Amino acid sequence: MASLLEKTQTLISANLHAMVDRALEANSVAVLKQYIRDAETNLDELEDAAATVGGEVKTLERKYQQYKKEADRLDRNIDTFLMQGKTDLARAAQNELNTARNLQERYHTQWVQQQREYESLTNARLKLQAKLNSIRQEQRELEAVIALAQSKEKTVEAIKKVDDVAGIGDSDIARLRENIYARLDRASAQSEMYAGRLDNQMDEVLGKAEIDLQLEERKRRLGLAEAEAAVEEEAESMGQTAADE
Repeated sequence: MASLLEKTQTLISANLHAMVDRALEANSVAVLKQYIRDAETNLDELEDAAATVGGEVKTLERKYQQYKKEADRLDRNIDTFLMQGKTDLARAAQNELNTARNLQERYHTQWVQQQREYESLTNARLKLQAKLNSIRQEQRELEAVIALAQSKEKTVEAIKKVDDVAGIGDSDIARLRENIYARLDRASAQSEMYAGRLDNQMDEVLGKAEIDLQLEERKRRLGLAEAEAAVEEEAESMGQTAADE
C-alpha cells in the first residue's frame, strides 16, 4: 500500500509547467497523454485499494464494537457475582473480561490504523483526480495551440512559395516569354499551312470551272453544242421507244 501511495504522490507532485514546456518543444501532447494514462491507472488502483481498506475498516469496527459490548456485559456480571458472593463465577468472568478487553483494544488499534490509511487513500485519490483534471485541461488547450501553430506554419510556407515565385529574375521571365512566343509562332505557322491547303483546293476547283465555261462557249461558237444536244435528244428518243416495246 505504501508503494501505491508513493507512486500517487509522485504523480501529484509532477511539475505541470515542465510537462507543458516539453510538449511545446516536441510540438506534441504525447507527454501529457502518457501522464493521463498513468494517472488513470493509478486512480483505478487507488479506488480498488480504498474499497478493500474501507471494507476492512468496517469489519474492524464491527469486531471492536462486538468485543466492547461483550466486555461491558462481563464487567456488569462481575459486579453482580461479587454482590452475590459468587467469587468463583466472578473470577471466571474477570478472566473472560480480560480477554475481551484485550481483543477490544487490539481491534480498536487496527480499526484506527486502517481508518487513517483509508483516509490517506481517499485524500490521495481526490488530489490526483484534481491534478488529472488540470492536466486534461492543459492537454485540450495545448492541442489548440499546436493546431494553431501548424496552421500558421502552413500559411508561412504558402507565403514563402509566393515570395519564391515573385523573386524570379528578368532572365527567367524572358525565357518564359520566348517559350510562349515560340508556341504561338508554331500555332500560327500550322494555321497558315492549313489555310494554304484550303486556298489551293479552292483555286483548283475555281480554275476547273472557268475552263469548263470557256469550252462550252467555244462549242456554241462552233455549233458543236447544238449537235451534241441533237445527239442526246435522239438517244433519249430511242431509249424511250425501246422501253415502250
